[in-house]
Amino acid sequence: QVQLVESGGGLVQIGDSLRLSCTSSGRTFSSHAMGWFRQAPGKEREFLSVISGTGKSTLDPDSVEGRFTISRANAKNTVYLQMNSLKPEDTAVYYCAADNVASIRGPRWAAGTVDYWGKGTLVTVSS
Repeated sequence: QVQLVESGGGLVQIGDSLRLSCTSSGRTFSSHAMGWFRQAPGKEREFLSVISGTGKSTLDPDSVEGRFTISRANAKNTVYLQMNSLKPEDTAVYYCAADNVASIRGPRWAAGTVDYWGKGTLVTVSS
């Protein structure tokens, strides 16, 4: 079983940067592709980005126009989401997720049907 815990959310101003972290309790962290989603109030959950187990491949729908960057540190069992030039529309609960394979299975991430989820961390961008 993989348990995911997000951290790093909070209240920021327009144009600020924020880095979210997600730490996994699993012993085989590099065996899991890791990714991020978000859900804004009153909206559907949105897929943001995924990174392969080795960290060599990423995939994202570019819905945030290149402002967010995913990375991972396998030695720390942690995946990150660096968010720059934040806007009020970035206000959402951000969720970390993990698939049961190291490779990126794009359709599963696009549909949000991956295996493990964190409880989320709230990011609020104030104007």
